[in-house]
Amino acid sequence: MVLRRCRTLLKDEESALDAMQDVFVKVMARQESLKNSYPSSLLYTIATNHCLNIIRKEKRMSSGNEILDRIMSAEVLEERAVNRIFLDQLFSSQKASTRTIAVLHYMDGLTLEETAEMSSLSVSGVRRRLRKLREAGFTMEGREA
Repeated sequence: MVLRRCRTLLKDEESALDAMQDVFVKVMARQESLKNSYPSSLLYTIATNHCLNIIRKEKRMSSGNEILDRIMSAEVLEERAVNRIFLDQLFSSQKASTRTIAVLHYMDGLTLEETAEMSSLSVSGVRRRLRKLREAGFTMEGREA
């Protein structure tokens, strides 16, 4: 039942298998605090929430990151040089810790909460810095186009 739910939501067999294992790990880790009434509903709910979190994380990693995708996929030396100049200009107008926050969130794939913990900021502070960084990047890209 859990695997079927994960397959339906994730539409990828390997991801579904990983998610199913994660669901059971969560259940085992919290077995002391879980109630035994309606275990199938509990498993279904945990599987749904876990898969939706995976989907959100993937969407967050891909949406609004077209600039980052282009930068990271540059293969020609000239493109890399232009990208490096773009990033240097972008980060020159930001606080020094913003570069660290961007690397943790976009490159390392940490969640906002994990990034906030690592950078000693609140989640809203991290979100605000990343939003300003994206806006600055879009503004710079519009000027160069």
